[in-house]
Amino acid sequence: MNYFSLNNKSHSSSFENAVIKGLAPDKGLYFPENIEKLPESFFKDLPNMPQTEVAYQAIKQFVGDEIPEAELKKIIAETLDFEFPVVHVKDNVYTLELFHGPTLAFKDVGARFMAGSLGYFITKNEVGKVTVLVATSGDTGGAVANGFLGVEGIDVVILYPKGKVSKIQEKQLTTLGKNVTALEIDGAFDQCQDMVKQAFLDDEIQSVRQLTSANSINVARWLPQMFYYFLAYRQLASEGKDIVFSVPSGNFGNVCAGMVAKELGLPIKHFIASNNANRTITDYLETGNYEPRPSVSTISNAMDIGNPSNFVRILQLFQNEYGNIKENLTSFSYDDEVTKEAMQEVYKETGYVMDPHGAVGYLGLQEYFKDHPNEVGAFLETAHPCKFRETVEDAIGKQIDIPDSIKEVLDKEKKAISIKDYAELKAFLLS
Repeated sequence: MNYFSLNNKSHSSSFENAVIKGLAPDKGLYFPENIEKLPESFFKDLPNMPQTEVAYQAIKQFVGDEIPEAELKKIIAETLDFEFPVVHVKDNVYTLELFHGPTLAFKDVGARFMAGSLGYFITKNEVGKVTVLVATSGDTGGAVANGFLGVEGIDVVILYPKGKVSKIQEKQLTTLGKNVTALEIDGAFDQCQDMVKQAFLDDEIQSVRQLTSANSINVARWLPQMFYYFLAYRQLASEGKDIVFSVPSGNFGNVCAGMVAKELGLPIKHFIASNNANRTITDYLETGNYEPRPSVSTISNAMDIGNPSNFVRILQLFQNEYGNIKENLTSFSYDDEVTKEAMQEVYKETGYVMDPHGAVGYLGLQEYFKDHPNEVGAFLETAHPCKFRETVEDAIGKQIDIPDSIKEVLDKEKKAISIKDYAELKAFLLS
């Protein structure tokens, strides 16, 4: 499988190069040159397949022969060593729980798969030290830090916005040490992301550090997110109805990966991109005008993104045809008060505890059902509620349990370097 740059389709790249470099030389995101549908026999056998085999069949065309079958299956097995349960909440509403991994967030899947792939290529080709430079609005940092911790030949540098991630999220990315360094930025996530992109454009930095990104702009972080749509479908297929997914959306890599799963033939009826007050895509689907704006802080902080990087991949999937996009994607936006009300309502009615991101996904699904009452849907619970403990407990009026793995992290000392601007980031990377 080759990949082209979304800035220059004449530029072609192998999977290995796309993983190691992260971005094309023109700084465009990589996109697969071809997506071939999976055979009907795969979907017939899907309900009885082990989840690692499901993932292997889904991803193998995107990797090709660049990672041997046995090694690729090993990477997948290490990536998916936890469950992805679909839980019935009420009526035709389900939730896909993606928080059963080591950092209790959906990003464990992409981070672990990328760590395995990048680690394989570094060892195989002796490419030398690689620096994974990543911006986080919440859960990416912890997942990347955990996934790459101790991987030989890789340094990890994580930028996060000061005071705009939860206490648990901050602890997860600032307490590991070893080959992981956390940089605390005095600004919003968009500034962190802009600084990372600027570093990739800086020839002086590139001359002394081999940079790659572990944000979902990297194909090895982005594509594995399609795994859990397949795993969810095999749990819901017996419903015998059209299935829709409501995806809490920030940088839009997650929902875009689901759309790739659909392109592979997975029978998903529709996608809902559920946004918080950062409603760039909601407004685009209403007006046809794409107008990025500065992000605003919300209680669902992992989605506080005003210019989602992966939306260009969605545009490519649908040939930049506005009508095609609207046919496959609906988007709604909700403020913090409505989100809290949903958390409270669902807990009182069903006993199910949602985190703020899952609550936004639930709201989007409920709104979609107003016009599509006979369909079955799942909203994605992207993080364990304990990662937003104060917000959740305030909403439901009850204390929630903290897993032992999180209790251990809370007792560790935060270690982060304060950075004010790009000049200080550059100085750090050149040191």
